[in-house]
Amino acid sequence: MRDMSDQPERWTQATVYPDMWADPDADPRNNEDSAEGESATLQDFLANYRLTLRMKCEGLDAEQLARRSVPPSTMSLLGLVRHLAEVERDWRNWVGDGEPLPKLYGARDADFDGAVADQAVVDAAYADLQREQAATDAALAAYPDLGSRVGKERIAVRELMVHRIDEYARHCGHADLLRECVDGRVGQ
Repeated sequence: MRDMSDQPERWTQATVYPDMWADPDADPRNNEDSAEGESATLQDFLANYRLTLRMKCEGLDAEQLARRSVPPSTMSLLGLVRHLAEVERDWRNWVGDGEPLPKLYGARDADFDGAVADQAVVDAAYADLQREQAATDAALAAYPDLGSRVGKERIAVRELMVHRIDEYARHCGHADLLRECVDGRVGQ
């Protein structure tokens, strides 16, 4: 069992609400204008969770990003970035009717296993995530009707969008715990 004295002291950059990641007025996810319509709302939620993941990783070096800070879990913040790049590619496979795209990182769990403390791996993971997000966004943009059924499984675009939001939200929760164990920064 891990000794609690090994844990970093909890901290935040927020000053107005000390249990928050960022002050509401400085939080880039806060948008005064609410999205109009279902598609815009789904896109807004997805964008905010994507930004949250990036925020959870900000200011950390390669070793900290690769650290498996919640043993016995193999998760790390870098592993989450790589995993979400892999998942974005997989969702694109759901949209298309052709042969599935190959895995980015190889065998099962390679996204986490290959998340090592090397700046080149970190840079590649962020580039992979950005590229895969843009490609999946573009593939889904071809179907503005959320009720459109796509791919071999004839899944509704709406379901894909909700599933994407769910995946990011779940992993942002993991990122809260991982980050707090790395350097004590608390989530919001």
